[in-house]
Amino acid sequence: MQASRHPFHLAAIALATALAGSAAHAGTASAAATQAQGRPAPVASAATPTAVLVHGAFADGSSWNKVIARLQRDGIAVVAVQNPLTSLADDVEVTRRAIDQVKGDVILVGHSWAGTVITEAGVDPKVKGLVYVAAFAPEPGQSTGEQGKNYATPPGLGKLAATSDGYLYLPAAAVKADFAPDVPAAEAAQVAATQGLIRAAAFDDKVSQAAWQSRPSWFVVSGQDHMINPQLQRDTAKRIHARTTEIASSHTSMLSHPDAVAKVIEQAVRDAGQP
Repeated sequence: MQASRHPFHLAAIALATALAGSAAHAGTASAAATQAQGRPAPVASAATPTAVLVHGAFADGSSWNKVIARLQRDGIAVVAVQNPLTSLADDVEVTRRAIDQVKGDVILVGHSWAGTVITEAGVDPKVKGLVYVAAFAPEPGQSTGEQGKNYATPPGLGKLAATSDGYLYLPAAAVKADFAPDVPAAEAAQVAATQGLIRAAAFDDKVSQAAWQSRPSWFVVSGQDHMINPQLQRDTAKRIHARTTEIASSHTSMLSHPDAVAKVIEQAVRDAGQP
């Protein structure tokens, strides 16, 4: 004979059923509200790639905070890498560790120096697409420093300072004038305070493989960049056959134009998640 269910058990089943129904209704309402506000409905599903965001020199993972908030709002899982900025190999290792922790596919996003990092790290089978944000994208056997040789030197590079042990940083005045001139002064001061110093020799490290050769790429060009020549960015995007968006932005478009940057990442996630 089947034992009768305890009243607490029955109550728990009833509560779980009610909560499930409430959650389903809330999810439908949330999607409707999102569309009503002019934003795309959340794209999260079992097949939706995770966006892995990799910061560049003179920054840290917090430089992605505004973009992270927008991606998470729209249902996209995000991991932000904290690069040591000690060498290409070290940054690639940390990025690969972030990719490994993700269950499922990945869209790999790199800003500035991190374009070189994702070019090398992006050959991981999990990576289904690359998004370059005002970034480098070297050829196999090429270093970051070699990419800009045939272009006018941007004004911000002339303001770099160095420590006695060979690490580069931007003084606060240079951050405000050239790195992030299109954000409020208080925000630029925070960027200066939290910047990661990069070992100068890292710019001479050569990539051994280029993920953009075998994966779809997107490129967000910063048209008013004082750190990487905008024409270099345009030419790089064309060379790697990237789908290109240009913004009238400084080098740090993820800070000054987070909606536009998030939109490109979302498009990459959507396209990569197509069956």
